[in-house]
Amino acid sequence: MGMNKKELIEALSPATDPAPFFALADKVRRENVGDGVHIRGLIEFSNHCRRGCRYCGIRGSNPKVRRYRLTKDEILGCARTAVKLRYHTVVMQSGEDPLWSPRDLIPVVEAVKKETGLAITLSVGEHTKDDYRALRAAGADRFLLRFETSDRALFKALKPDSDYDRRFACLAWLREAGFQVGSGVMAGLPGQTTESLADDILLFKKLDLDMIGI
Repeated sequence: MGMNKKELIEALSPATDPAPFFALADKVRRENVGDGVHIRGLIEFSNHCRRGCRYCGIRGSNPKVRRYRLTKDEILGCARTAVKLRYHTVVMQSGEDPLWSPRDLIPVVEAVKKETGLAITLSVGEHTKDDYRALRAAGADRFLLRFETSDRALFKALKPDSDYDRRFACLAWLREAGFQVGSGVMAGLPGQTTESLADDILLFKKLDLDMIGI
């Protein structure tokens, strides 16, 4: 049944002892996924980004970043190493790099899937509904797209060149495309309230996410 907003706010209060919640969370974790640790290989293939998110070190306006892009062969080499290390999943992640468009990424996803059989998670930002369908058809299994906060005003302050409603439209398109969908938020943001964190948690449930990162 879950907790309502009032109960969540109380649970998140600094005055509340977190130990019972940690114990309950550990019980749910053990019952649902056991004690195994699943290791995933992270392939950060580009740190170029067109966005200006104020919390992010690789935002396009940061002149101090040493930029790089991996080639298709370098990405494949990383995937081969993941197989040798007995990983079962790779996460291909980048900034929103205009030179690594979905059209350019599709043959890389196809090659990684064909050669290695690895599960492929993508984290490459906002694209169109058709782009997501094409990436799923190419062999990508999961997609990570964090919304960072459910608070519209805080979202606008943190992500001045992003659109709140489009972010959530992208999450819906990913689900429609057949991806397992991951998202998440940041805790401790300037201006963040306990109420907005409670709203974040309630939104996780509404979105029925497969993976959540905080």
